[in-house]
Amino acid sequence: MAITVALAGDTMLGRGVAERLREFGPASVFAPEIREVVRTADVCVANLECCVSDRGEPWPAPGKPFFFRAPPVAAETLAWLGVDCATLANNHALDFGKQALLDTRSLLAAAGIASVGAGATEDEAREPVVLDAAGARLAVVGVTDHPADYAAGPGRAGVAFADLREGVPAWLARNVGAQHRAAGVDAVLVSPHWGPNMASEPLSYVREAAGALLAAGATFVAGHSAHVFHGVAGPVAYDLGDFVDDYRVDPYLRNDLGILVLLTLDGDGPQRMRIVPLGLDFCFTRLASEEEYAWIVRRFVAACAALGSEWEIRDEKDQLVLDRPRT
Repeated sequence: MAITVALAGDTMLGRGVAERLREFGPASVFAPEIREVVRTADVCVANLECCVSDRGEPWPAPGKPFFFRAPPVAAETLAWLGVDCATLANNHALDFGKQALLDTRSLLAAAGIASVGAGATEDEAREPVVLDAAGARLAVVGVTDHPADYAAGPGRAGVAFADLREGVPAWLARNVGAQHRAAGVDAVLVSPHWGPNMASEPLSYVREAAGALLAAGATFVAGHSAHVFHGVAGPVAYDLGDFVDDYRVDPYLRNDLGILVLLTLDGDGPQRMRIVPLGLDFCFTRLASEEEYAWIVRRFVAACAALGSEWEIRDEKDQLVLDRPRT
């Protein structure tokens, strides 16, 4: 079994991106070259950091500053790009309430895209999804550590919530372990939305949670939430950063520069990663320019080194290639 998974971080198709989609259509927010890269993978998993609907009202949380809702055409955008599974466990899935969340799941399904990490009930929100590709079966588990008021409950729509600062809860470990042991499942990908915005490196509790998820049976852990990419250590990509957005740019952390990860898994786990550097313009994502590429390489290599990563990294001009640590 060998499968290549494209991993995309925070994919925000609301607000300014939504306006662009309405005006210019589903193929207007990603350069064709991004689509070509995504479609070299056997399967693509992206964190959808918005709801997709034309219904609902803003979530009534005092002091909540941002509400992200994409129009229904956004589901076509993800299908055009080649996304096979959208993770919904994050702090924007319920921005416009239950109806918008349920619309998101329905519109994605109609576009041929699986979703994980949110649902009409607690059981549905926590249920992993299994993707078939390249003769292999990949289980995906979605979870978020914020916000608590978006948590699904018995008979209540919401997200798969776990307070990871307190450790990996038993239900999450059971879900990961069950997929690890399930007949016919070749690999388990856990996709957590964890940690604060604009953190330059994973917090200690995030690193502890990653270890617990691997111990429970995860083949690979690919996180997101910070809006800037972090390093890779062991079978963990701590944060994939942003994939598309309309956010204000931090001149130091450079959330306008991102990565797309192409992860190759086989029966022995992760074997190789290709890191494709991205340039994030306002509401449009493209391949990084030469100057941007150089900055991303420096930042990524330093971030891996800070985590004590043993992956062998080499620069192949258009992407970084990480080979499995030798044992």
